[in-house]
Amino acid sequence: MERDQAPPNGRRRGMRTGYTTGACATAAAKAATLALITRQPISEVTIHLPIGRDATFAIESCRLSPDSCQCTVIKDAGDDPDVTHGAEIVAEVRWHDTPGLQLRGGVGVGIVTRPGLGLEVGGPAINPVPRQMITEAVSEVAGRLIEERGLLVEISVPRGAELARKTMNARLGIIGGISILGTTGIVQPWSTAAWRASVEQAIDVAVANGQRHLVLTTGGRSEKFAMAILPLPEIAFVEMGIFTGAALRRCVAREVEQVTLGGMVGKFAKLAQGHFQTHVAGNQVDPAFLAELAGRAGASAVVQTAIRAANTARHVQGIIQEAGLRDFFQLLAAAVATRSAAYVRGRLQVEAILFDFDGQILGRAGRDG
Repeated sequence: MERDQAPPNGRRRGMRTGYTTGACATAAAKAATLALITRQPISEVTIHLPIGRDATFAIESCRLSPDSCQCTVIKDAGDDPDVTHGAEIVAEVRWHDTPGLQLRGGVGVGIVTRPGLGLEVGGPAINPVPRQMITEAVSEVAGRLIEERGLLVEISVPRGAELARKTMNARLGIIGGISILGTTGIVQPWSTAAWRASVEQAIDVAVANGQRHLVLTTGGRSEKFAMAILPLPEIAFVEMGIFTGAALRRCVAREVEQVTLGGMVGKFAKLAQGHFQTHVAGNQVDPAFLAELAGRAGASAVVQTAIRAANTARHVQGIIQEAGLRDFFQLLAAAVATRSAAYVRGRLQVEAILFDFDGQILGRAGRDG
């Protein structure tokens, strides 16, 4: 997923949808093919989207030469905070000696260097649905000419290498540019489905590259803290965000043996109660639960009352630390490990590490299964 920030839970009402890089590449390729065949510049083109409807795209530029044509579409992600919004998606279509259609990646389209993405290692990061979209759109225009002369379609993104530094591509083994993505052709603003899919894809890549112990963290800071203490390769670390449940299920499906969960008190307070999608808009921190847990750790009635009145989980942490109730954090980590293992019916060995806001370990449980 190519986002510059994490989305909240679900799509916001009234927000404008956009188009995927795959849809933009398809439109550019169809326009370039049409211009090459008709020898006339194209100003707009309509394509059919996998979601089942048509969409018309403006062609930013159309450059004809005797044997090729290059067309550009400007990516419009609607109201989604996609890092590729406004990017130039370019397709160059040229006649080729070999009959049939050949598709390749150009400047700014990443190269796949690791298995697990469903793409050929060494090939361009153009996902299967966009490949199919491009092939069908070009074939629709070219018809039998493809069998006679052949066409080469090259997709490029001039600023792709720069944009890729803001994505997870390097972690997934995609180097040198962005991915050409999309399964529906449409970008839904703040789509949690896309965010969850990127987490699951990161797990797939880790497993395909031999990792059987994965570290799932609730955010970038907790991932950094976990990396400092766990001697595992970078590819084994997955920032799962709010999708603990989906990440655990994916690990089971991919036969991961051991998972370490890393997070801070807010997310762990939710996981300890069995809330496995932990966004603030869905499941709130329950001060009453934390007060009960503190009681088990030896908290006085006064401290428990203060916890029940706390505004945030971080406030609770401060109350606990001031009271010197170290066992509270261990109990919280143990509850997270136990609940998570139960969630996947014991099919994973689950460890939980609770960090403070400076990276110190407050509690750690589950290493013995």
